[in-house]
Amino acid sequence: MSRSRRVLAPYLLILPGGLWLLLFFVIPMVTMLSLSLQQGDVVSGYVFTGHWQTYVDAIGNYRTQLVRSLIYGAITTIILIVLAFPVAYWIAFYGGRRKPTYLFLLLLPFFVSFVLRTISWRYILTDEGMLLGPLKDAGLLADDFNILGTPTAVIFGLVYNFLPFMVLPIYVALERIDPRVVEAARDLYADPPTAFRKVIFPLALPGVFAGVLMTFVPASSDYVNSAVLGSSSTTMIGQVIQSQYLTSSNYPTASALSFTLMAVLLVGVFAYARALGTEDVMKVAAR
Repeated sequence: MSRSRRVLAPYLLILPGGLWLLLFFVIPMVTMLSLSLQQGDVVSGYVFTGHWQTYVDAIGNYRTQLVRSLIYGAITTIILIVLAFPVAYWIAFYGGRRKPTYLFLLLLPFFVSFVLRTISWRYILTDEGMLLGPLKDAGLLADDFNILGTPTAVIFGLVYNFLPFMVLPIYVALERIDPRVVEAARDLYADPPTAFRKVIFPLALPGVFAGVLMTFVPASSDYVNSAVLGSSSTTMIGQVIQSQYLTSSNYPTASALSFTLMAVLLVGVFAYARALGTEDVMKVAAR
């Protein structure tokens, strides 16, 4: 292979991915940023004026929804870690030859539309639905007890819909752990909790890191669960953006909110990565 081919080979390999990111991420982001700084209306059109006041007004008017979305996303992510780790651990270490079956069952709900699955939970969580109805009839819950339309229902829907996105990365990380490492820890008189804390969990950090990225970002920007399972008091920023785009046709405000949400999520992700120690995570992942 000639010298020029060796020099060009890495760039040619990343060219398809680079073009994909350029067409479907960079260009839309630049377009959205430009639109957020324009003024006008749908009838007369929009003109770029560099109107940064749109960001100030948008954040001031919808600060509550933005903070609420980040809180819901954070709570959802923490619950997902607590629920997903035992599931992934059991499949990885005790699943045996049936691991593919268990993973298939985990992904089976994804054969149904995201919206339909969320709507189905609306009927399950109604006051007289199959979950609360029998409990109320048995006198275990008060007649005025309700879940639908509360933050609990929204977070419940987010956890249900994004659980596989946390389980699968953690499972992949646990699957790569050499069982002999765990056996060595036990041979060195480490009890099960100590072996988990000192050996298993550190080696699973790459999966936890990936799971957080795959759940916190979409959960914070989701609007389907809050629209279907929530109420006016649980409105998330995704609902506001959707309403500004499709109902009010206020494209600059919607673009400003979208860009602000993306910036806040990126700052949060980088802060999380720094606190976790990305270099250490990557070293563990490379082993």
